[in-house]
Order: sequence, then structure tokens, then C-alpha cells
Amino acid sequence: MKFGNIQISPVDMEKRQKLNIKSGDTVIVSVKIKEKDKDKIKTRIQDYEGLVIARKHGNEAGGTFTVRKVASGVGMERIFPLYSPVIDTIEIKKRSRVRRAKLYYVHTKAQKEISRKMRRTVKMEEANDEAMSEDKKETE
Repeated sequence: MKFGNIQISPVDMEKRQKLNIKSGDTVIVSVKIKEKDKDKIKTRIQDYEGLVIARKHGNEAGGTFTVRKVASGVGMERIFPLYSPVIDTIEIKKRSRVRRAKLYYVHTKAQKEISRKMRRTVKMEEANDEAMSEDKKETE
């Protein structure tokens, strides 16, 4: 944003406002990461892809959005400031129609799914143990 010769932010604020990120969108956020390698400081770009579960403070200067992704079976959430210079690009991959402004129920939904899977594996292990014990009785 520029006012005459003065530049307030290194980020193109109009472009970020036009994105109109909403909860339920699947986004790819390219984040600049600084790495210190001996004497040099290198920057690289890492993509963070996930579901937007919350959007706070609208399009104002302090606006943020929360992205949730699942990596190696573990749910991870990260809060990004909308106008942060650390964010290189924001790409909307998919838009979904949702009925809530905040999708925090995704936490409990994932927990219930995991507990269901755990119950199934425990029952399967018990069934295998019983089958093995019956096989041993038949061989004796």
C-alpha cells in the first residue's frame, strides 16, 4: 500500500483482500523460512496446505486465518496473519460451502474417527489371539 512516496507494507494489501479467504476453503500458503547454515542465512519457501477452519478480524490490519492440516496422522494447526510479509503467496485450491463461520468441530470429529479405528484394531487383535489359541488346542 502506498501513500505518495511512502510504502507502509511490503505486502500487496489489495491483492490479499481480493482473495476473500473463508472458512471451508482448502488453501496452499507458501511461507518463507529462514535457515541459518554456519555463517549464511538462507531463506526457502515451504508450502503449508490445509483447510481454513477460522477467519478472524476480517480484512483489517490484524486479520488472521487458521489452517489445519494432517501430517503423518497428526493434526496440525497454524495461525497466519493475512498481511504478513513472511507469507509469499496464498493460493485457494478448493472452495467448500460450509454452514459455520468457525469449523472447530473438526477437532472432535478427527478424535472420534481415531478412537473408532483404535477400537477396531483392538477387537481384531483379540479375534486373532482367540483364533491362534484354538489352533494350538487342535494341534495338541
